[in-house]
Amino acid sequence: METTKGEGALREAVGDVQQAAGDLLGDAGAQVSGKAKELSGKAQQLYADLADVVRESTLERPFAALAIAAGVGFILGALRATNRARPDNGRSDWRDRD
Repeated sequence: METTKGEGALREAVGDVQQAAGDLLGDAGAQVSGKAKELSGKAQQLYADLADVVRESTLERPFAALAIAAGVGFILGALRATNRARPDNGRSDWRDRD
């Protein structure tokens, strides 16, 4: 995940520079684009940190991770089954085609 963190830091730095250039030139589009890149870089770094935490937690407590994954799968399956039980109100579906 170090490459993801590095890419995020680079994206954040590019965003800072672009936003500063937009401030200097009075270009609102460059300011917004720079801020978006900066936030994207921060989000990418947070994702990398979260992935590291999940990986470490899974290695420390594999049965807890398995139980959580099974629970999430059960909930998603129940939601999907509930969604299929709804009436379609006469609308056709892609499965109805010959």
